Amino acid sequence: MKTDASTTPHEHDLGLAHDLKILERQSRERRRMLGLITGVGGSLLLPACGGGGGESGSSTTTSAASTASATTSGTTTTTSTSTTTTSSLSSCVADPTETAGPYPADGSNSRNGSVVNALVSSGIVRSNIRSSFGSSSTTAAGVPVALTISLVNTNASCAVLSGYAIYLWHCNAAGQYSLYDLPAENYLRGVQSTDDLGQATFLTIFPGCYAGRYPHIHFEVYRSTGTATQGSNSLLTSQMCLPRDACSAVYSANSSVYSGSTANLAGVTIASDNVFGDNNAAQIAAQTPTLSGSASAGYTATIVVGLAL
Repeated sequence: MKTDASTTPHEHDLGLAHDLKILERQSRERRRMLGLITGVGGSLLLPACGGGGGESGSSTTTSAASTASATTSGTTTTTSTSTTTTSSLSSCVADPTETAGPYPADGSNSRNGSVVNALVSSGIVRSNIRSSFGSSSTTAAGVPVALTISLVNTNASCAVLSGYAIYLWHCNAAGQYSLYDLPAENYLRGVQSTDDLGQATFLTIFPGCYAGRYPHIHFEVYRSTGTATQGSNSLLTSQMCLPRDACSAVYSANSSVYSGSTANLAGVTIASDNVFGDNNAAQIAAQTPTLSGSASAGYTATIVVGLAL
């Protein structure tokens, strides 16, 4: 595991309140993104990503607890900041709480004596998290993934949770985290509000595998974007684990971009991982997104995240 360290390289004066103005545009952006990944495919790897060569074929991995998407059936309950709508899911699993790890950038830790909190940065509310924002515009290389997250309440017949906020972050193809390993970058981090179906779609890349951890994606869920300003406000902090067959395909087909990931993956399993290893089969199924696509063209992914509210 890496050593914890932190700074706040990007301080933006407008803050999260400024980002709320763009939330109305996000629903249109999510629909556009799903078309984008099929339209540009492997070109999102960037010129530096020509490694591996071979096509690994398509991959579809199904998670028993994560059926594609929650569709509404018409019953709606509204609170001051969020909405709960009945879904068509027959069952759902509450995601276990997991560690935020050493690189959350949610105000809970520091680098070189300075608190790191991307959540208060203007620009953090966004659907496409592949590029840095603010003083850098660097785009992370890697296989594109359009990840749709559906939030449901496991204590209310799997009712979808609308208007909640999701903060998503993960490492790049080389296993490095922005704002920590790469203090001048803030890519692969973003916040979105769930729509009327309780969904938010992030355009990102397939994360690499670094030594000591199974490939994963971090996330935190908040009651609203207004409370998504520090990790201590989160309703759930957890992680997703990537399907192993997709990991193998991505790392072998794009070896120059995901350097070291194949070897690191060979040294870890879900059972041996220090985060996922103590979870039961139902929890692992719930934490594993369903992927469709290929290592050359990219993937669409769906996952249902359950909260016991």
